[in-house]
Amino acid sequence: MAPAFNVLFLCTRNSARSLMAEAVLERLGKGRFNAYSAGSEPAKQPMPEVVDRLRQLGHDVSRLRCKSWDEFTGNDAPRMDFVIALCDSPQGQVCPDLGEKFVSAAWPLPDPAEFRGPAIERTTLLNELYGMVRRRIELFTSLPFASLDRMALRKRLDEIGDTIRTAP
Repeated sequence: MAPAFNVLFLCTRNSARSLMAEAVLERLGKGRFNAYSAGSEPAKQPMPEVVDRLRQLGHDVSRLRCKSWDEFTGNDAPRMDFVIALCDSPQGQVCPDLGEKFVSAAWPLPDPAEFRGPAIERTTLLNELYGMVRRRIELFTSLPFASLDRMALRKRLDEIGDTIRTAP
């Protein structure tokens, strides 16, 4: 059996989008992937609404926590195969040096922490965000990794991040 791929999802606070992606990939990856998440400016704790929604959908949330991407830059850090930025506006953000071996991509998603509105609209936003994350990860996990070279993988990851093609 092939070793599992390590995937790191990055966003600013590591309190919503990247934690969702981590939880979804842990479930859908079925041992073929190890999911991690981190942020450039991590929050003190995950957004409670995100954790509640993931729990309601049957995801294991026991290990989810906000953490800095610095945890993935040391000698003891797992080697990443894929690094995926989930920031709404990845331009201008500086990512840490995690080595040259991974394939990177940007899958821009709206930040629920920035949403200001009624609770029902916030719930709708979280449900839509979950759907976008899940759909992208379903596409990602179904890629024929053994038959794609690095350039082809990068192209496919970019296509997955294209919100026009992957809208739920």
